[in-house]
Amino acid sequence: MKLPSEDRHYYSRSQFLDEIVVSLGGYVAEKMVFGDLTTGASDDLKKATDIARNIVTRYGMSDKIGPIVLGDQEELIFLGREISTEKNYSEETARVVDQEVKRILDEAQKKANAIITKKRAKLDEIAQILIERETIEREEFERIIKGASAEKPHAQKPSAPVK
Repeated sequence: MKLPSEDRHYYSRSQFLDEIVVSLGGYVAEKMVFGDLTTGASDDLKKATDIARNIVTRYGMSDKIGPIVLGDQEELIFLGREISTEKNYSEETARVVDQEVKRILDEAQKKANAIITKKRAKLDEIAQILIERETIEREEFERIIKGASAEKPHAQKPSAPVK
């Protein structure tokens, strides 16, 4: 689970790509650990797909498509929500958009897979703690990620005075 992010108004392409990798982490871990998938990652998959599609169609951050905004969006400004998107591009462009979104998601999945493969022992350690206790504190999580033991360090007893 991610920590709440700070409020931002500008995001870079690399920040979006990292966000997609993070979003696919649970999907990849589930597939790796259990060899099967559940509906548990569906919200993360939707988020990853939406970000990839926005990279391509809304922010002009795709090298293949270029600096163009595709699709006219009507928004309910007072509600801050989009109500409809009008397709203002060809079927061929739509195919290229779909291919580009798929490419971005495939690359992010490969990166997530590499990270989880490399950190599998830590994943298993954290999972075992969650099975036993259902929660893990941030400090303990950070110690595990940094390579320290999951147990909190014990205060050392002062040694007996030397006589």
